[in-house]
Amino acid sequence: MPKLNLDDLKRIKQETSNAMALRLGRPRATITVHMGDCGIAAGAREVMQTLLGEVADSNRPDVQVLAADCIGHCASEPNVTVGVEGAEPVVYQKMDPAKIQQVFRRHILEGEVLREWVLSR
Repeated sequence: MPKLNLDDLKRIKQETSNAMALRLGRPRATITVHMGDCGIAAGAREVMQTLLGEVADSNRPDVQVLAADCIGHCASEPNVTVGVEGAEPVVYQKMDPAKIQQVFRRHILEGEVLREWVLSR
């Protein structure tokens, strides 16, 4: 059997943590794309498709993606709400495919809130 290094142990820990979160029904993060008529007209479908691709490519089963109705801020659509375990939800505004990639990579994976796109917290 090959010896495990520190990176192997970290990977195994993350995989186990992700699997346990799913078994217990607790996603570590939930991303909601608001897809009311105004959101769809502003590009929410493209945002959703890009987001689903990012989640699949990241192999992070502890991240849940949802669709929901408009939140009443039609001028700022497409809106996306990000909820990470242990933190207040953040609503991002005027999302597009490039922005949602950054939100996923930096907020979900690294924990950095991208303040320049925040509508509310």
